[in-house]
Amino acid sequence: MTNYLTAAELTQELTRVVHELAPTWAATQSDLTDRIYRALDVEPGDVMVVLSYEDFLAQFDGLHAEWVDGKVIQMTPVSIKHQMITQFLVKLLDEYATANQLGIVLSAPFQMRLLVPPRGREPDILFVRSDHRTRLQPAYLEGPADLVVEVISPESIGRDRGEKYMEYAVAGVPEYWLIDPLTNQAEFYQLQPDRHYQVAAVDAAGWYASPALPGLRINTAWLWQDPPPSLLEVLRVLGITGW
Repeated sequence: MTNYLTAAELTQELTRVVHELAPTWAATQSDLTDRIYRALDVEPGDVMVVLSYEDFLAQFDGLHAEWVDGKVIQMTPVSIKHQMITQFLVKLLDEYATANQLGIVLSAPFQMRLLVPPRGREPDILFVRSDHRTRLQPAYLEGPADLVVEVISPESIGRDRGEKYMEYAVAGVPEYWLIDPLTNQAEFYQLQPDRHYQVAAVDAAGWYASPALPGLRINTAWLWQDPPPSLLEVLRVLGITGW
């Protein structure tokens, strides 16, 4: 079903939801409403076409696109460096999760449906723990993944650092990695009880330990190697020798 509403109505509802789910954080954000307008890239009087999530899945099946408050946002092609980092992490996380029977690793294009706020996001990588596999539907994940990884591209900087950062926190994604090949920086965020992210420590040698995949350690230097390091050698470093 396709409906219509004004940007002001949508922004009012999103503001209410943020205050409901993260009241302590929202109370400190005096410009929250303006920030939502900027994130939506609308003016208060704009009339917006609202496409249901079900219609979005039916009409845009297989395309690299996201669903945001009834609007369809198509993704742009990514760079070789972006693709190499993504492929390396998918292989590493998948092999580690499989070897330790921790869950399933998926990559774009695959939808993660967030009910609050209403979103159909398509993370570069997502991990779902075994005990949360009931959230997996044939074409999307119903609810938050246990780990989301976004590899930043020039056109996604604002979305990954702004909109998605806030959305994933409100929706309850416990762990969020932001990998920036533009600056060779990796940031690892962990969700706090008041539903805001806190950046997690990386030690002096560049190692990060993931709570979502117990025992997994990532060395950020691996991400910037060209070509990427041998997966076999990385797995041996992590203690997986049966590969």
